[in-house]
Amino acid sequence: MEYGEVISIDSKNSLIYSPNKLTTVFGVEDLTIVNTPDALLISKIDEVKNINQLLTQLKSLNKNELTENSLVYRPWGYFDSIICGDTYQVKIISVNPGAKISLQKHEHRSEHWVVISGIATITIGEKVFDLKVNQSTFIPSGEIHRLSNNQNGELKIIEIQTGNYLGEDDIIRFDDIYDRS
Repeated sequence: MEYGEVISIDSKNSLIYSPNKLTTVFGVEDLTIVNTPDALLISKIDEVKNINQLLTQLKSLNKNELTENSLVYRPWGYFDSIICGDTYQVKIISVNPGAKISLQKHEHRSEHWVVISGIATITIGEKVFDLKVNQSTFIPSGEIHRLSNNQNGELKIIEIQTGNYLGEDDIIRFDDIYDRS
């Protein structure tokens, strides 16, 4: 059985699930393969019943993949974390038409925004301005800022975060139309 972007040649009695990226297999038999943006699972098909052992080990190792997804939905749209290191993270952020993120600041990180589709209305401190495709701006840590989509179409940006702490709990909100504190 195959779901998603799968090419399987000479494979038998296997379940291959890969909705987001091409997965190719050749000559495999009796396997379960689950390929998601966050993790890859390969197991003998009759061993899947023991998955709790794997989950216990992942929990003991404090693996983020157990509780966090790279694609995160918010009331204003979503973000997809593409790559993350100790002092940097790169995300694609999509803001729905007419939506905006909270007016906020971060104590531990700076952000660089590059528009890849749509028109972004940016607030940094007291300045409000628009950016179009291929235009960018920098938000230093501690600076109050907001990203808004005042258009009818899609707004996507690439966000590059740098700093000594990149957690989502480093958001201090000053105004939020979605009543998040």
